[in-house]
Amino acid sequence: MGALDEGHYNVVLENGVKLGGLEQEPETIAIVDAVKLLLQGLGEDINREGLRKTPLRVAKAFQIVQDALFPEVGVEHGKGQAGGAGGLVLVRDLNLFSFCESCLLPFQVKCHVGYIPSGQRVVGLSKLSRVADIFAKRLQDPQRLADEICFALEHGIEPTGVAVVLECSHVHFPNFEHVFLDSNHERWVKVVVGSGSGSFEKDDSASWLDFFGLLRCKDVSLDNIHARTTVQDSWCPSQSHSRLGLGPNSTMTSAVASIIQSLGQDPCRIELTATPNRYVNWLMNFKDSNLEMKLNGFSSIPLKTTVGRINYKEHVRSENNLSLWSLCEHHLLPFYGVVHIGYILGEEVNSISKTLLQSIVHFHGFKLQVQERLSRQIAETVSPLLGGDVMVVVEADHTCMIARGIEKCGSNTATIAVLGRFSDDPAARSQFLQTIPSYCL
Repeated sequence: MGALDEGHYNVVLENGVKLGGLEQEPETIAIVDAVKLLLQGLGEDINREGLRKTPLRVAKAFQIVQDALFPEVGVEHGKGQAGGAGGLVLVRDLNLFSFCESCLLPFQVKCHVGYIPSGQRVVGLSKLSRVADIFAKRLQDPQRLADEICFALEHGIEPTGVAVVLECSHVHFPNFEHVFLDSNHERWVKVVVGSGSGSFEKDDSASWLDFFGLLRCKDVSLDNIHARTTVQDSWCPSQSHSRLGLGPNSTMTSAVASIIQSLGQDPCRIELTATPNRYVNWLMNFKDSNLEMKLNGFSSIPLKTTVGRINYKEHVRSENNLSLWSLCEHHLLPFYGVVHIGYILGEEVNSISKTLLQSIVHFHGFKLQVQERLSRQIAETVSPLLGGDVMVVVEADHTCMIARGIEKCGSNTATIAVLGRFSDDPAARSQFLQTIPSYCL
C-alpha cells in the first residue's frame, strides 16, 4: 500500500514491487490534498491510524478513472462487402464498473456488445472488452457510455453495424435522516440503455432481433431500453433528494472540484457543475458528530449464570437481515449489506424490538468504518440489552472491491463478533448460524 512521507509518495505493492515517481505527478498530490480537506470537514483526525493512508488510497482508486483514448483495436484500411465474414458476433456479460458523474460513486455495468463484420475482417473478442472497459473508466452516465463504446467500435473496425446494451446498477445510499423512516428502502437504481449504428441504427431492424435472440436474456429487450432523457432524469439517486438544511461547504466542494479536474475533466462542464455539492452532501452523512446512542428507555439486563446444560435449539433467538449502510474509512467508498444478531433467551431476557436493533445498526453504520470494528461495536451495544450472550454476523458488499482495479463484482465479506457463551460454546454458535438465510442483495 502507499506511504506518505514529507510530501513524497512511495508505493509498494503487495508482491514487494516498488513503484517510484508518484511525487512527480501533480494530479496525485492534488487528489491527496483534497481528500485531506474532506476528512477534516467530516471532523476526522487525518493522522489517526485508520485514516493515515486513506488520502493516497483514494487517489490511487480515482486514478483508474482516466479520460484516455482506447488503444489500437486492429483497424484495417478499406471496406469489404457487408456480411462477407458471416453474421452477428456477440460478446455477452462483460462485467465492468464506472463512476457516476453526478455523485462520484461507482456503479456496476453488465455490458453486451455485438457487431456484424464487414468483408472478411473480424476483430479479436478481447478487443471488444478492452474498448468497453476503457470508456467505462471515466466519469460517466449510462447512455453516454453506451454511445461512446458504439462510436469507437464503429470507427475502429468499420463493421456493417454495432450494437451495445448496458445493464447498469447504481447503489441507492439513503440519507441518515431518511433511513430510520423508510424500512423498505430500495438498495439499487437499475437502468438498461442501448446504442446502435449501421444496421442497428433503426430500432425495428432485423439485426436487433438477432441480437436479442442470441442474448437470451428475458429481462433485456428494446421495450425496456430507456430513452436518453429518461435516464438523465432518473438515473442517479443524488439528483432526486438532498440533505435538508445543509448549506454548501466551500472548502469541501472546492476540494471535490480539484479531484474532478485532476481526473482530466472540466468541473464547469454542465453535467459536472453540481457534482461537488452532491458528493459533499452525501459525504456529510458520515460526519463525526459524536451523537449519543439513545436506547428508548431500555436498561441493561443483569448477567445471570445458567447452571447445567441448555437446550440451544429452544433458547437461541435471532434477528436477521437488519439493513446496513456504511463508508469504508480506508477508501471513502460505501459498503452495504445486512446484520444478523443472535442471543440466548433466559429468565431475565425478553425479545426487544427489531426497530431498536435496526437503529443501533444504523447508528454505528453511518460513520467512517471498517467492517470488523463495526461488528464488534454492534455486539457491545446490544449485549447489555440481551443478557450478555450475543453473536453478531455482518455480511456486506464493498464497492472498493470493484473501484480499485480488483473488479470482483458480486464478492462479499462476512465478519463475526461473539460475547458471553457464544465465545466458548460451538453448539451455541452453530445453532445461531443455522438461522441465517442465504446472503442475497
